[in-house]
This record gives sequence, structure tokens and C-alpha cells, in this order.
Amino acid sequence: MAQITIVGLGPGAPGQLTREAWICLTEISEVWLRTIHHPVVGDLPQTLQLHSFDAVYEQSATFGDVYAHIAETILQLGKKPEGVVYAVPGHPLVGESTVAYILSQANEQQIPVRIIEGLSFIEPALTALSYDALDGLQVMDALDITTCIHPPINPDFPALIAQVYNRKVASNLKLVLMNQYPDEHPVVLVDGAGTTRETISHVPLYAIDREELSPLCTLFLTPLPQVSSFEGFQETIAMLRSPEGCPWDREQTHETLRMNLLEESYEVLEAIDAGNMDALKEELGDLLSQIVLQTQVAVDEGEFQMPDVISAIDAKLKRRHPHVWQGLDVAGVRDVVTNWETIKRQERKENGKADRSLLDGIPKALPALTQAYAYGDRVGRIGFHLEKMSQLLDTVAHDLAALREAEDIHRQAHILGHMLFTLVMWARISQTDPESTLREANMRFAENFRKMERAQQTGEFDQLDDNALYLLWK
Repeated sequence: MAQITIVGLGPGAPGQLTREAWICLTEISEVWLRTIHHPVVGDLPQTLQLHSFDAVYEQSATFGDVYAHIAETILQLGKKPEGVVYAVPGHPLVGESTVAYILSQANEQQIPVRIIEGLSFIEPALTALSYDALDGLQVMDALDITTCIHPPINPDFPALIAQVYNRKVASNLKLVLMNQYPDEHPVVLVDGAGTTRETISHVPLYAIDREELSPLCTLFLTPLPQVSSFEGFQETIAMLRSPEGCPWDREQTHETLRMNLLEESYEVLEAIDAGNMDALKEELGDLLSQIVLQTQVAVDEGEFQMPDVISAIDAKLKRRHPHVWQGLDVAGVRDVVTNWETIKRQERKENGKADRSLLDGIPKALPALTQAYAYGDRVGRIGFHLEKMSQLLDTVAHDLAALREAEDIHRQAHILGHMLFTLVMWARISQTDPESTLREANMRFAENFRKMERAQQTGEFDQLDDNALYLLWK
């Protein structure tokens, strides 16, 4: 009858072919193989007529094209009265893209499918490694990982990565993995697991593309030695907030943590300004702890969870970057900024906030220089500019003259505020961050004053007149 039978051939050794698979293969006259280059093929019943799809790999531009062609062929054969038997390496539902496609389409086309299970590559690899799969093992496809920039792997647990079948794949794979793991990170290459030609190689990550590899090669990625994953760090913070944790952390609320969050943010900025990468690494960790702690407070109060935080910002970034994820053409940065503001306006409209000001999204609690810069940047995105660069300097000069003449303290404060705002607008046009620039000036002042303190051995500055202080400062 019309039916698709999918047989798992096991990892490679003839003795690993299941009894059910052998009975099936001895009762039929022909079988379609995804690839004839599998160690067990030579031990199949001699009466079998073998068809393979190896030629499709050479004729197609992408693996997607290969898998689609194979699946469509099997679906058509499965509609015949005699049906079709399709045999794949390992287990039909472990790393077999053609099988997933066949199952999906067969269900829609109402073609019965029978799965005859086989031993996957996982079990003999675990035997070769003497590793228990339930100890957090992640199983992944090297080809999927190489499509990423950052590896989708939890570094606190090991990973078994299949289809590291040549040096090109291994090279692309290591470049992605080294975005998260050290170059010297220890890994294990298991080739031909469970077969007579099984080999095990312990190498550093950077060297995996220097080894001899075959279609039966799997990479075992060992975990990092310390907690390094986002999930692991969340557990640390959750433990601090738990009944068995820290009394101080348990007492904290969103409000009590406000100053901690602000202080850690400024310490990050200080590390950036100093160009100190070791300090930046540490301060980013401190800032991350505040973000995760704030989220854990929300979890404990039933307000929201970390997946809500991450999914919302991830969706927002992808929605506001259609030129990256939706194929929109842009001519440059100006188009990106214009699209960003257009999308934000549409979001406000959909959320019933269309009447909000363009400036409403800028926090009122920002430092004044940063807030002024943000105002200028926000209105500049829609083409609103107060004055040209040369005119801004003329305005500063006018304000300075007016400040000299002003006698009323309130008038002086008004003019000074306008002059500072104008200077920030000038800084924005000249692509200078006024907050960082002033902070650097503060640092220079502090450094120079400390030098002056060291030069004045007595430290009694109140005993010096203005001229002496000026000479000491110079």
C-alpha cells in the first residue's frame, strides 16, 4: 500500500543495525538511501536494489535544495501502491532534515509514515567519551551553529556537535565558538564512533580544523570551568534572594536598588573614559548584577520574568532594524535613523500613545548635559536643527556678553542655562559627547590639583595669597 517507511541505519557498525530494521530490509526489493557512503551499506542484503541521492549533493547549490529535492522525491514515491523505503544514517529523527520535511508534508498529503528507529550517533559517542547524557548534555548540528555569529550554547554544560565532516566546516565552527570560548579551550573530536575505525583526539578549540575529519566526526565541547552562562548567573542571584540566601538581598526592592543601579552605570562610564578594559569587564559585571537583581525582584513579586525582558527587547530590536531582518534596503545611517523614528511613531500609534511628544521617551532623571544632548539628537532625527554650527558659536558669544552685563542672579542663571544648552547643541553637531568631555575635564582638573597638593608640602593652602596659588597651579 501507499506508505513511506523510514529506516534508521545506525551510526555505522553493522552490529548496531536494529533487528526491526534488518527484517524490513530483508523483506523488500529496493531501498532509497540518502547517501551510499555509510559503513553499514556494504553489509545490507545482497538482494536489495540500492538507489542513492549522492548525485543531488553535487548538482544542488545549497543543502536546503538537496533536502527539498530528496524529500519531494520520497513523497512522490510514497504515493505509489507499493510505497517506498527510505534509509538514513543513525536515527531518522536525529539530525535528519529530510525526515522532518517528509513528516510535515506527508501529514498534509495524508501519506502514512512508518519510522523504524536506529541507533543515533549520540549513544556510541557517549560510550567513547564515557559521559552521561543526562548531565546537561546539549546536542547540536555544526551546520546550524555556523549560521550564527554568537553560539547558541549554554557554556556551563557540555555540547555534542555533529556533522563536523570536513576542515571547512570545522574552521567556520571554531570561529563562531571562539566568540564565547577561549582559543585554548579543550575539546574532543570523536570520529567514527562505534565503528572499527573509531578515533578520539583531544585538542584545543583553535586546532580543530587542523585534524583529519570525516562525515562521521563529532565534536565534544567541554563546559567552561566557572559559571559563565546567563542562566547560571540568574540562579546565583535567585539564590541570594531565596530564604536560604542573603538577608540584605531579600530585603531589596526596585526602589531601594535605584542608587545602586545609578552608581554602577557611572562606574561603567568611568572605566570607558579611562580606557581600562579590565575595569570595564568588572564594572559591566556589577551593572549586570543590578539588572538581574531588579528582574529577580520582579519575579519574586509576580510582576514579570527574565524571558519577558529579553523577548521584548529582542523583538523591538528586530522590528526597528528591518534592513537587517526584513530585507529593507537602506542607503546609509540617515535612512536607518529615519526608519527608526517612523517605526517608533507607528508603535506609539498602535499602543494608543500617538499624541505623545517626540521627547517623552527621554528620561527626566538624566544628567542635564546628557538630557540636552538627547533632546538635540531626538529632534535632529526629524530634521529639526536650532542653528548651524557657526551660528551656535555666535549665540554663545552673545550669551557670554549678556552674562557679563546681567546683574540679577535669576537673569544670570537663565543666560548661563541657555549658553550651556547651546554649547551642547554645538557639541552634538561636532559629534562630541559633552558629558564625557566634561568628565574628562574634571579628571584633568582633579589630577592637576593633586599634583599641586603634592608640590605644596605643607598643604596649608589657606595661608597662600592668590598670586602664590596661581603660580603653584601653573
